[in-house]
Amino acid sequence: MGHDHHHHHGHHHHGTKNLKVAFFLNLSFTIIEIIGGLMTGSLAILSDALHDLGDSLSIGLSWYFQKISEKGRDSKFSYGYKRFSLLGAVINAVVLLVGSVFIISEAVPALTNPGEVDSKGMLILAIFGVIVNGAAVLRLKKGSSINERVISLHLLEDVLGWVAVLIGSLLIMYFNWQWIDPLLSLLIGIFIIYNVVRNLREAMGILLQRTPKSVQVETVHDQLKTIDQIIEVHDCHIWSMDGEYNVLSAHLVLNKAYALEEQAEIKKQAKSLLKKLGINHATLEFELDGEHCDGC
Repeated sequence: MGHDHHHHHGHHHHGTKNLKVAFFLNLSFTIIEIIGGLMTGSLAILSDALHDLGDSLSIGLSWYFQKISEKGRDSKFSYGYKRFSLLGAVINAVVLLVGSVFIISEAVPALTNPGEVDSKGMLILAIFGVIVNGAAVLRLKKGSSINERVISLHLLEDVLGWVAVLIGSLLIMYFNWQWIDPLLSLLIGIFIIYNVVRNLREAMGILLQRTPKSVQVETVHDQLKTIDQIIEVHDCHIWSMDGEYNVLSAHLVLNKAYALEEQAEIKKQAKSLLKKLGINHATLEFELDGEHCDGC
């Protein structure tokens, strides 16, 4: 029935390598940021360090789970290991939420009573930040997987965050606006929480087996009924394993009884159609008109 779950193995290997490079690049820079943030006394840099730590976790878990997902399915996990990436998303979300609440609790009082920050140190770190994160973006932009493109967007956000820190350091340097630092920190913290909540909602939707947003149930029904032998589609269930790999099970009502060879051809046609609609794995059951359907 299906031997196509091993395709793009070369792409997977390349994607894993790209994620590995981006992970070590990001993690190394996060450590530099934490040290730099403490040395310069900049809350904005410490907030960005938290953002980068979150991205490092995301990339590390994506890299780890992409390697696991290549194992395919076994007797323990009959659908494979794809859903493990959601576990990564939840771990990442908890770390970022706790960190963001801490950063915001530090930034709010600092708005009215800002401490002195080393603006030159901030500027040097910000330039370094734009270069390092920019290099990681370029590395992952060449990738073919959705996983890589999503992480690439995260890193692009980091570049923009560092541009903000760079502008902030110049404003402190030339106008002595010390309050810019806790303000940037507050904005970064709010931005992280907004993204975390959005990602958590997405992960929970997948865990609760919500129909994928990219797939329209009505369209699936209509397209399957374009096959001459199929007159009705029911007991149709569509869900996603990890937000990318979509699964369907459905009962297809045929206009008359067909030989096994003919049924195999109808099934092949149906699966080909479903592939175009974003369904990676389909389990199809045939029925005749008027036949009793258990569980329908």
